[in-house]
Amino acid sequence: MSDWLPKSVVLLRHYSRRIFFGDLLAGITVGLVALPLAMAFAIASGVPPQSGLYCAIVAGFAISALGGSSTQIGGPTGAFVVVVYGIVAKYGVDGLFMCTMMAGVMLMLLGITGLGGAVKFIPRPVVIGFTNGIAVLIASTQIKDFFGLKIDKVPGEFAARVSVLAHQFWTLSPPETSLGVAALAVIIIFRLYVQRVPGYIVVLFAATAAVVALKLPVATIGTRFGGIPSGFPVIHIPQFRIDIVRPLISPAIALAMLGAIESLMSAVVSDRLSGDRHNPNVELVAQGIANVLSPLAGGLPATGAIARTATNIRSGAKTPVAGMIHSLTLLAIVLFAAPLAQFIPLTVLAAILLVVSYGMGEWHEIPGILRLSSLEIGVWLVTFALTVFADLTVAVEAGMILASLVYIRKVTQTTTVSEVTPEYLRDGEAHILQQKDSPEYVSIFRIHGPFLFGATDKIDALYARLPQLPHVVILRLRNMTAIDATGIQALETLADRVRESGRVLIVCGAREQPMLRMRRAGFDRHVGEENFCASVAAALERARHVESGMRSVHPVMA
Repeated sequence: MSDWLPKSVVLLRHYSRRIFFGDLLAGITVGLVALPLAMAFAIASGVPPQSGLYCAIVAGFAISALGGSSTQIGGPTGAFVVVVYGIVAKYGVDGLFMCTMMAGVMLMLLGITGLGGAVKFIPRPVVIGFTNGIAVLIASTQIKDFFGLKIDKVPGEFAARVSVLAHQFWTLSPPETSLGVAALAVIIIFRLYVQRVPGYIVVLFAATAAVVALKLPVATIGTRFGGIPSGFPVIHIPQFRIDIVRPLISPAIALAMLGAIESLMSAVVSDRLSGDRHNPNVELVAQGIANVLSPLAGGLPATGAIARTATNIRSGAKTPVAGMIHSLTLLAIVLFAAPLAQFIPLTVLAAILLVVSYGMGEWHEIPGILRLSSLEIGVWLVTFALTVFADLTVAVEAGMILASLVYIRKVTQTTTVSEVTPEYLRDGEAHILQQKDSPEYVSIFRIHGPFLFGATDKIDALYARLPQLPHVVILRLRNMTAIDATGIQALETLADRVRESGRVLIVCGAREQPMLRMRRAGFDRHVGEENFCASVAAALERARHVESGMRSVHPVMA
């Protein structure tokens, strides 16, 4: 039963005043960061700004109170913008609320049935492909407000949108463009040089003050939406239309899958930064409950927010209380400062979303993708292209089908038939562990079978023992028959974690296909060329050199 307890219950057993003050500061900080983001995501999704705030308040509180991560922050995110915009355009706001609640039920079922780990079966090229595509789509939706273009309605399809934006670019507003460029520059400068102070907050308050003081002729939340209602969110039961339930199943699945992927990715980031370990099934149940509650208050779909979660941890958060305070901070702003929101310029919110879209694009992953096999590059390209020019559901479906075919091909390529000869036996002697001394400063692990997407979580057993392991860790790959992009990423993360712990990872015995893929991906940069050995015998010899070097630097170890 304890496996199903929320982190808030588990961690509050040992809560203290010192932890509370850290959570309080972090919660207020991330609440202020979430303020412009929540409104910007709502506007980009085609709904009023208060829908984003209500989502962050209601769903954010539920995710922190009921979730399986200690420092996860939930709320509206950029991943949903494209899907939500399409649902609102086709089925209206009530259709969006119905779809969000359907996705919430799906997420709860994923968690209750223990399928929280099923997200691992989505391979890296597919995830990167649709993440790249979503980033491009979000950025394209912000061009109009960033430059203040005079366009009555921006088309929903990417190609048509780009065409309209290009033809109407001459209508740009110099005041709005100048303010947007200035906001963009300030955010980038703060991200590079003043990382402890969120640039989003600085530009939000500075630009709003400038609009009020200088009476700048720019579009604001007040001029477009009439401001934000003050007071508590009003509970509203969405109108249930049986005629659109079936058409909404596909977008609901897209929302549920996006929510699961985004929230669990964010929880992994949270674990890495905080040193904790999340419970994926409890987290998905909480995400599901949050997405059922959010529409009742007029809110957007919600999921874990990676950037806000990282801000939360860096600000000193230790428990889910910080996430609850983040929601209460936003509620206090809605109750007492809502009239001031009417002066927030839309060009600044567009600048914020441009930075967010760039950050969520995972562009740094593309060089690694391009070093993979042509089949995996093809999966990434198809997913990216379909995300941009078709829709997300089609993109993920096509990407998964192609990835499954690639998986089958990789597994079949590892099947060989060969004669056992005296030369074969002699060559294998350097790889066998029998009759080789394994000193106490070495621990040896092995991977047996294909190390492809869906199997990479098996390496978690090594993470769990890392603090107790000796100075040198040898990873034996003699029986690892194949590896893909997701497997390479898992080994890169392992190598980085081992190095950060002060230990040395030595990899040995990789076969032809895994060796070729790892070399092309640049994996040797993570372990060092000298720690990439041909056999376990060579790895043990390398371990002796590493240990002797450590002893010479730290004689007390001898």
